[in-house]
Parts: sequence; C-alpha cells; structure tokens
Amino acid sequence: MRVLVIEDEVSLSETIRDGLVRERFTVDVTHDGVDGLWTATEQPYGAYDVIVLDIMLPRLSGYEVCRRLRERGVWTPILMLTAKDGEYDQADALDLGADDYLIKPFSFVVLIARLRALIRRGAPERPAVLRAGDLSLDPASRSLRKGEQEIAVTPREFAMLEFLMRHRGQAMTKTAILENVWDAHFDGDPNIVEVYVGYLRKKIGRDTIETVRGAGYRMHEP
Repeated sequence: MRVLVIEDEVSLSETIRDGLVRERFTVDVTHDGVDGLWTATEQPYGAYDVIVLDIMLPRLSGYEVCRRLRERGVWTPILMLTAKDGEYDQADALDLGADDYLIKPFSFVVLIARLRALIRRGAPERPAVLRAGDLSLDPASRSLRKGEQEIAVTPREFAMLEFLMRHRGQAMTKTAILENVWDAHFDGDPNIVEVYVGYLRKKIGRDTIETVRGAGYRMHEP
C-alpha cells in the first residue's frame, strides 16, 4: 500500500513515515503544497492508495491542494491533518473533497486505522453533474454554471447548493441543511441558513430557491 504524506513539519513527517514503513506501507513525503500537488498529479493515476495532507502548508494550502486534485479528477482518498479544531475548518476540508480528517496531536494507532479504512473504501467514483433548469453543478470539478456562464461561489455556498440540488423538489428544513452543510453538532445561529440562501439567490436568481413556509427551502424544479 502506497501513501503520499504532504506535511511541512519535518519531524512529524519523518515520524509518520517511519511508523507507516513499520506497518509495511510504502511512503513518499513532500514538505509544501506545490511539491505535494506535483507529486500527486505527476504519478500515474492509482499510484497512491491514500494521501495524508496537512492543511497549513507553505506555498499552497492543503485546502487548495485538495481542491485542485479533485478538479483534475484525482479521486485518491485524502486524510487531512490540522492543528485547528474549529468545526468550520473541518467542514471546509470535507466540502473541498477530503474524505476524513485528524486533529493534531493524534494517536498513531488512530491514524493507521483511518488510513486502512480509507484504503478499504477505495477511491470514490466521479460524481455525476447535477442539473436544475439552466443550472449545472459539477461536484468533481467544484464548478457551477448558469447556462454557459460560470458562477463563482464559496465552498459553503457550493455545499448548500449541492445539498438542495440533490434533493430538488423536496422542502429541506433548516436543521437538515445545518446538519448536512455545516455540522451535526452546529450550535451557532440557525439563521445562518437564511443568510446563505440570500447569497445564493443573488448569484443564481431569486426564483431558484423557494421558501416553503413552515418547512424550509426547496430547489425550484422547472
């Protein structure tokens, strides 16, 4: 089993490498985002069974490395490492295409268990493009188009729109949106959903997301 570790803390990356080698993994290590992205994309597809990716990297962040890999159709499972413990950081990592994350400091036993689980699961199939009227949302390239025009959205806006489009025609409650787009344990102001619905309506049209009184929001199905 072959692993690519992209981690700028040299001592930590060497510790991870040594531990993985003892577990009979083959390991390549890079120390910044640019080199990590190059290594992950220049190898033949399928060369790595899993990628361990730190978020805080020099030259190119782990978020951006993850996003670019998914844009380029590299669906190798990604486990992100972060020294942060905020729910938004974890949610953003998953929104951008990561498959799992660990918060530093972490148990090496847990790291091995998570990596083996991702390898057993394997690379996911490229998701299908979602459509609603003249909107097309591509989860693989993280792109959104309205007709021929590409629409720029944030990762959170993209995640909300993807959730609504996957359930188009159904009214989704604020709770369901928060649990699926933010976090199951989100304890902030639930009105954040209304704020993001407003952001999306400005970008894709006011009639695309309907307010269903007493039930939530529904993606309009022409």
